[in-house]
Amino acid sequence: MTTPRRAPGGFPVVGIIGGGQLARMCAGPAAELGITLSVFAEAEDASAALVVPSSPVGDHTVAEAVHAFAQHCDVVTFDHEHVPAHVLDLLVAEGVELHPRPAALRFAQDKLAMRERLTELGIPCPRWTRADDVAEVTAFGDAVGWPVVAKTPRGGYDGKGVRLAASADDLADWLERAATDGTGLLLEERVPFVRELAVLVARSPSGQAAAWPVVETVQTDGICTEVLAPAPGLDADLAADAVHAALRLAGELDVTGVLAVEMFEVVDAGGPAFRVNELAMRPHNSGHWSMDGAITGQFEQHLRAVLDLPLGSPRPHERWTVMANVLGGDYPDLYPTYRHVMARDPEAKVHMYGKGVRPGRKIGHVNISGDDLADLRERAAHAADYIQGVVTE
Repeated sequence: MTTPRRAPGGFPVVGIIGGGQLARMCAGPAAELGITLSVFAEAEDASAALVVPSSPVGDHTVAEAVHAFAQHCDVVTFDHEHVPAHVLDLLVAEGVELHPRPAALRFAQDKLAMRERLTELGIPCPRWTRADDVAEVTAFGDAVGWPVVAKTPRGGYDGKGVRLAASADDLADWLERAATDGTGLLLEERVPFVRELAVLVARSPSGQAAAWPVVETVQTDGICTEVLAPAPGLDADLAADAVHAALRLAGELDVTGVLAVEMFEVVDAGGPAFRVNELAMRPHNSGHWSMDGAITGQFEQHLRAVLDLPLGSPRPHERWTVMANVLGGDYPDLYPTYRHVMARDPEAKVHMYGKGVRPGRKIGHVNISGDDLADLRERAAHAADYIQGVVTE
């Protein structure tokens, strides 16, 4: 179906550009809120298209196609940050209600713009610079110490578009491409950190905001594999500072919807501190725990926020929730292992994305809540590993 069927009673239609798992996981909360979803999907078998009846297929880089989709929606939001500026400009010019707005979204789309704005606001970041040639890369590396972290300003995710460079020679191909398209590279100092944290907040167009507890994220080969909510042993002052910074960013950047602020926990002369690493203006992997672990999960909260509905409580249900990502491996037949996990641990909440198996691809996640953090971590990891075939008993 290409045109959404409106529910009676004046309830709105929310359009989502992109048919990935983030759009898919909005379907349940939308139904509970009485809201109709429509998804502009990449393919008929996209993750969200499998569960959302109104899922027209199209190219998010074609302005006219996106505009035709948006005509049937009261508000439009995003499954990803890759919608180009010319498409967003047309939607704004035609009066489409977009959340987040393009002026905010650019700071999640362009890492150089993000670093510039965060520096202007005095938000702690790694030392950074823009580099367009070998001399600028070498000068920065000599100043902050090698190796340096290089990032393509646009399009990177899950470790893609990030490279650790021991010299300018390691970036020769990127510099050649950057010279052709004029984008430059973002260079950052390599930050010696204690662990990685994330703060998720939501903000509505009327300015109401809410924040979930700070979480710890565990990365493997650049991909998040585990989230601990809340971050165990986190200094109370650091937690308060991190939440305050995220809420301030949401306000200063005029973010509407969910904002994820990824951070490094570091140790400064004055004690525990943080450095902001990345921003995402949409529901985020670090917030998947909230689906089962908080009164209001991030997908419901995002819908509330973009519709300017009163926000729900982000308070956790239990002392701890652990989320373990299920990654694709060499085992394509997931349903038998999925059933086994449900039988083995009835308290585990298993969420699968309807995606084909590919090594390293996020195909689902498991949430478990309770009082014993070590036990929860073991159970969540076992469940994720069993589904993907890493363990068989």
